[in-house]
Amino acid sequence: MTQQTWDAVDNYFATQLVPSDPALDAALKASDDAGLPAIAVAPNQGKFLYLLARIARARTILEIGTLGGYSTLWLAKALPKDGRVVTLEADPAHADVARRNFANAGYADRIDLRVGRAVDTLPELRDTAPFDLVFVDADKPSNPDYFRWALELTRPGSVIVVDNVVRAGKVADPGSSDASVRGVQHMTDLMAAEPRVDATALQTVGTKGYDGLAIALVTG
Repeated sequence: MTQQTWDAVDNYFATQLVPSDPALDAALKASDDAGLPAIAVAPNQGKFLYLLARIARARTILEIGTLGGYSTLWLAKALPKDGRVVTLEADPAHADVARRNFANAGYADRIDLRVGRAVDTLPELRDTAPFDLVFVDADKPSNPDYFRWALELTRPGSVIVVDNVVRAGKVADPGSSDASVRGVQHMTDLMAAEPRVDATALQTVGTKGYDGLAIALVTG
């Protein structure tokens, strides 16, 4: 299998199952035009988040890591009209792009964007909790902290999704000195030892290369 094959398969399924959305397409273009890193989720991954949120009947969603707001918009689309997404972004320039994307897409009234390091802004959300779904897609060395906070800010029945956990296979290297890999490994250790969640992880290939995600159901 090659990257060319992965791209072709992703494009096939996206064409068949993920109809083009002008607001989402515009958000990606605006992010590219602003020079943001090209690390947003792929369209089929965005649709996956959207479906997870609908399956969970989510009314309140927490996202850690906004970037240009592409994944945020997928999550906001899944909500009822009185639903709410709280999204946390450390970079003010990224946040400015995301705000414009939210307004242009017509979802600004459902999205609460908070700027600052997530480890600093997460404690402010205790009064907003519990969240029905948490999507973690931020700096990987902080994943253990994000998982602890996700657990504190959810309830039994909530879903926690953590992106980019495979690290091109490096997550399986116990001797890795990469801070992002170590962050994922530490978080996985916490998940495995935590009696209040039931979790798994999946490897993925596609337009974003070789990676994967972890999913945890909060059970207690």
